[in-house]
Amino acid sequence: MRAVSANLLALLFLCTCASVFYVWSRLERYNTGLQLTSRGSAHIGPSPDLSAKTFRALLAVPVAQRLHFGGILDAHNLTGVADQTGSLGIRDYHMNVDNKGSAQRGVPAKLVSPVEGIFWSEWLEDKFPVSFSEEHARAWRGRARGHRIVRLEPGCGRISNQLATFSDRSKACVRYGINADQVQGETLTYYLASLLGITNLPPLILAQLNVDSEQWASVRRRIGGLQWSERAVVSLTQWVANLTGVITPAPLRQESKGLRPLRGELGNKTTAELLELMQWTDLIILDYLSANFDRLVSNLFSLQWDSRVMERETNNLLRTPRGDLVFIDNEAGLVHGYRVLDMWERYHSTVLDSVCVFRKRTVQRVIELHRRRDTRTRLLELYRDSEPLSPELGFLSDEHAGVLQSRINRLYKHILHCKVKYQLGI
Repeated sequence: MRAVSANLLALLFLCTCASVFYVWSRLERYNTGLQLTSRGSAHIGPSPDLSAKTFRALLAVPVAQRLHFGGILDAHNLTGVADQTGSLGIRDYHMNVDNKGSAQRGVPAKLVSPVEGIFWSEWLEDKFPVSFSEEHARAWRGRARGHRIVRLEPGCGRISNQLATFSDRSKACVRYGINADQVQGETLTYYLASLLGITNLPPLILAQLNVDSEQWASVRRRIGGLQWSERAVVSLTQWVANLTGVITPAPLRQESKGLRPLRGELGNKTTAELLELMQWTDLIILDYLSANFDRLVSNLFSLQWDSRVMERETNNLLRTPRGDLVFIDNEAGLVHGYRVLDMWERYHSTVLDSVCVFRKRTVQRVIELHRRRDTRTRLLELYRDSEPLSPELGFLSDEHAGVLQSRINRLYKHILHCKVKYQLGI
């Protein structure tokens, strides 16, 4: 009888302990849930592990944590709530929409593909920065032609160039070429970029030096000291403040396999990094067509005696605080670049061959220029319609116009080669 009583007491004790442990564990779980919820960082219920970069993982994100932008779902994985939440598989998703309706630039765009075939995806095109729109350029040109120049000082590279201050306190870089090729190259490269829809070049006008004119009279003495020739044609380019240098991105360096339309190589990059790479692809197209050797090509050339040149800032390329690239000092393009093409061509080809991802809108312009074979005519029309002093500065020779068209055709063939290589359609 005593044995039975002892067993009953032991069973009762075990039941009591189990009940206490159950109640305690439920209270502990409830308290933990309150703590996480109070931070606004977790939801009640099972949390999916979103580490896999798949569409199925995206569907597992709660509806409140999704962003639908232009028909594209774009979520960005930021820092977890706290160390203790990592074991629960909790991820904290935040979307920060900027004034262009795009998702936060500094976080990985993991759940949507950055490429469609050999082209950058449309969701990236929707976020692509328009650095200097045609409306902006037209308005700036009008103001620059109408304002007096009240000061000239160093600040735009070589001493023959000067930083001009207008009567409204805006500024421009004045390019006085050692020869006409430099001003012509700078100007025609700007209009070639416009023809291609590339907006990374600051707006530009031509002006003719005349110290008796209202525009130049205030800086007559300074012009004399610079020994600038009267009636010379110079270019004035909008001066942009707060620019910083740009280092060549890893996919475009010599040790890389190049910039290819492979999601595995691009999927971990942030939106900001992808947008910058898009601008680089436009830059490489423009520099190839104009045979501008004074940027990435010169860095490639310098590798033979400076193995770390790609780790330093790229010539004539700057970045705005919001991430737009600015292509400056394009005087080596077209005219002079074509004169010395034999020396630089293999480097131009190497740089072009390193890229097989393009902006669709840029390629559409290239295809049209290839098919119509009228690059010279269209560039000349745009140049003459936009620049009253175009007759004084002149245009490409027939030989150089032929070189430009042949480079358009070579670029078109390279794009087709990329299409075939990656078995993807245009």
